[in-house]
Amino acid sequence: MNTNRLSKKIEDILNSQVTKEAEAAQVYLSYGCWADSKGYSGIANYFFRHCKEERNHMMKVIQYIMGRGGEVKITDTKGPSKNPNSLQDCFEKTFKHEVENTTAIYEIVNLAHDEKDWATYNFAQWFVQEQIEEEKLIMDLLDKLKIAGGDKASDESLFNLDEYLGQAPDHAPLPREASMDKPE
Repeated sequence: MNTNRLSKKIEDILNSQVTKEAEAAQVYLSYGCWADSKGYSGIANYFFRHCKEERNHMMKVIQYIMGRGGEVKITDTKGPSKNPNSLQDCFEKTFKHEVENTTAIYEIVNLAHDEKDWATYNFAQWFVQEQIEEEKLIMDLLDKLKIAGGDKASDESLFNLDEYLGQAPDHAPLPREASMDKPE
């Protein structure tokens, strides 16, 4: 008896997402190593923590596929792009990568909706919310770097940014959680 509750298209797109999450982890790992080599241990710590988070996302998708009777297919990943030229470049590349991942999540949601696969549609909603948070975190990094002076930031500003990111929370406040009593 076939117990796979996923269509071939859904199984394929979810397996593609497993690869995308693995690649995201590699990007964060690579940028963490780059940041550390430049003396930014706090920023490196931030990226290493997010590497782990991306691997956790990968595991969620793997467990979902298996839990629905599908077959997980681990494929080759492409390596991260070349090292950034600056913190500005690093944060911009990270933001671009997160936007690409958001687009991939939306493709899962759209396909699940089209196929009326409400279990996968519901599962993917967690990732939709997660991507709102991921993009917000990186936009905040870009804003903080801009305030510090961008590519012309002083050593003192970069030191303070590095210290902040080493301890920064890994979650951003989401608009749907805001109230007049707690806007953020």
